[in-house]
Amino acid sequence: MKIGIIGAGNIGGNLTRRLTALGHDVSVANSRGPHTLTALAEETGATPVPVGEAARGAEVVVVTIPLKAVPDLPSGVLDGAAEGVAVIDTGNYYPKQRDGRIAGIEDEGLTESRWTERQLGHPVIKAFNGTYAQDILDRHRPAGDPGRLALPVSGDDEAAKRKVRALIEELGFDTVDAGGLDDSWRQQPGTPVYGLRGGVQEVTKALSEASPERTADFRG
Repeated sequence: MKIGIIGAGNIGGNLTRRLTALGHDVSVANSRGPHTLTALAEETGATPVPVGEAARGAEVVVVTIPLKAVPDLPSGVLDGAAEGVAVIDTGNYYPKQRDGRIAGIEDEGLTESRWTERQLGHPVIKAFNGTYAQDILDRHRPAGDPGRLALPVSGDDEAAKRKVRALIEELGFDTVDAGGLDDSWRQQPGTPVYGLRGGVQEVTKALSEASPERTADFRG
C-alpha cells in the first residue's frame, strides 16, 4: 500500500520504520525539508519528500504534527491522494505545554480531531494519539497473543475506519471502535484510555469511563 506520513517525530518516524518493514511504499515529509530525512530514508527505504507531495497517490496519509502546526500545512496538502484516501490524525491538544489556546476547541467545543478535520478539509480518523511511540516498535504482537495491546480508533467515514483498523492490526495491535469523530473526546489527553497499555476489554472499559470535561491540565 502507498502511505504518506506528514511528520517525522517519534510517532511518524516509528510508523515509517514499521510500515516499510511490512513492505509498504512510504513517503515521509517534515517541516524542515527532505534533506533532513536522509538518515531515516537510508534506514528504512522510505522516500523523503516535501510536505506538499507526501499524499501523492497515497491510500493512507498519516498527519502526525503538533496541533498548532496543522493550519500551516500547504493548501491542498491532500490533493493528489488516491481516491478514498484514509487520513489518520494522531494529534493532541496541549494548550499549556505547546499549542496555545485554540478557539475552535475551547469556545466551540470541537473535539481535537474535528478541529483538525476542518483545517484539512477532509475527513480524518483519530488513532495513535495515546500510543507510546516506542511501543510501535517494541510492543507489537501477533493476533491472539495474550499480550497484544489494543488501540482506540474513532471517525465518521466507515470505509476509511476499516482501512485504518486493518492497517493497525497488521502492525500488530488490536483495535476498538471508539465511535464517530464527535465521540473522540473519549481518547483525548486526560482520559482513562490515553496512554493506557491494555487489551480490548481494558480499552473498551476505559472509553466508557471517560468524561467530556477537560481536566485543568488540558484547558487553555
